[in-house]
Amino acid sequence: MPDILPDTPRTPPRRIRAVAAAIFFVALLSLGGWWAGRELTAGEQPSRAPLGGARLFDQVVATIAQRYVDSLDATQVYDKAVAGMLRELGDPYTTYLAEDRLRRLNEQISGTYAGIGLQIDIRESWPVVLEPINGGPSERAGILAGDRIIQIGKESTRGWTRDEVSRVVRGPQGTAVSFVIERGDQHIPLSIVRDKVHLRAVQRVALLPNGVGYVDVNVFSAQTADELRAAVDSVVRMGARALVMDLRGNPGGLLEQGVAVAELFLDRGQNIVQLRGRPGTPSQSYTDSVPQRWPTLPLAVLLDRSSASASEIVAGALQDHDRAIVLGMTSFGKGSAQNVYPLSSGGALRLTIARWYTPLGRGINRAPAVDADGEPELDTGLVTLPDTVKPRYRTDAGRTVFGGGGITPDIVVGDTVLPIPVQALARAMGKNLGAYRDALAREAQAQRRNVKSPGDPVTMEMLNAVYRELERRNVAPPRAIFDAATPWVSRSLGYEMTRVAFGNEAEFLRRTQDDATLQRASSVLQASRTPRDVFGNIEKPTVTVPLRP
Repeated sequence: MPDILPDTPRTPPRRIRAVAAAIFFVALLSLGGWWAGRELTAGEQPSRAPLGGARLFDQVVATIAQRYVDSLDATQVYDKAVAGMLRELGDPYTTYLAEDRLRRLNEQISGTYAGIGLQIDIRESWPVVLEPINGGPSERAGILAGDRIIQIGKESTRGWTRDEVSRVVRGPQGTAVSFVIERGDQHIPLSIVRDKVHLRAVQRVALLPNGVGYVDVNVFSAQTADELRAAVDSVVRMGARALVMDLRGNPGGLLEQGVAVAELFLDRGQNIVQLRGRPGTPSQSYTDSVPQRWPTLPLAVLLDRSSASASEIVAGALQDHDRAIVLGMTSFGKGSAQNVYPLSSGGALRLTIARWYTPLGRGINRAPAVDADGEPELDTGLVTLPDTVKPRYRTDAGRTVFGGGGITPDIVVGDTVLPIPVQALARAMGKNLGAYRDALAREAQAQRRNVKSPGDPVTMEMLNAVYRELERRNVAPPRAIFDAATPWVSRSLGYEMTRVAFGNEAEFLRRTQDDATLQRASSVLQASRTPRDVFGNIEKPTVTVPLRP
């Protein structure tokens, strides 16, 4: 039986996780025998006998293929028929996966692919290394954050997109890719042999200054539970007295991995999730089969509107059993599970086979917005029902939690919309937002030798330099709009300066100072000696902390 996959909605462009993919339906060749292809003449009359479904379909396909004003071959007609049939189900998670799309899904689920292991961004029209993936071929070859890739093979990379770079540097394991990097005044030619690259599900492990451990789980792939177990063991050895598990931006993944992660924190015999299929089929419950690993460790889980699927399974189970306090924004609300069925075309059918419910029976599913390709979008600003109209449930300890679309946090932290000055700046920049990011990167590089510590302040002189760079590029917004947004511009420039001068870990620690959700969780945990203490440290059922400039 295929793995049950609470499939991941699409994540919009954000940070370095952003992935832009052109998704389309291809021919479903296994249906080819349905098309009779009988020639019809103008004088012929279709049979008046009652039409069965298959016969009706055959006649419609044949007529379209032979008579439609635009020429279509049978493959195109079947393409459109399959797309239309799945679209009419009204379920954005039930889709046909073409062969290349199925390959990308398998890479996401396995957490491995063949390539050189680079995270890149486009800066001033050139691909620039944000970070070589730990343990990958690029790191072993000595590539550094900030290196500019100016040539791949014999082609200049000026103007290339992230997707174009990714397609070229990936390839069969054991093959080589040659390129030239620019590092300062040096041009360095390299040839790197492609190898298996493991994309870690746990992207960051840190001990915060107040003794609270932090783990960032960004996907539920095949090794997530094992990686998380090792990460938490590590941060506990470092002296962590409590733990933050950050599921913000985590779109989900394998159901079995969501269950395995919840098992790490729950007691034997506690229910984790229940799957309910079509009428007449028995439901399936997943129950913890092992003792929890860190029973005395206070725990907080962070969510946002992009936390979906297996992320919600974990958060819902830990909330229902009072094992973790949940902070952030109401999650996405994907409460369904899919199987992936391989097809003879080389692709596969991803089909919704059940809806899932938390241990208390909370259904959290809600219909998402979809993009132009019919794919569900994350972080779309969906309207969240007020608590007064949501179904209410009682946890093991008698606390009130809510159903009705997504996981509602115990403490709501964060803004539902971007600050108005930031919106105004984004509108003024329009399609030139890339130039804005380039201007920040240029100023950060210019200040590299002047930065003395990771917390160095951003001065007005630096902000003026950013604006002058935008003017030089003829893309500067009105100065009044730029000035109104300077608290946020300053913050972004500070992050970039810290990353350039001191690396990614220093940038992360600087970001934590401005992260209202993480700061609130850290405060609650710092005052807690036991897992149950965290609930006594909530002043109100919900507390909204605005985004600080």
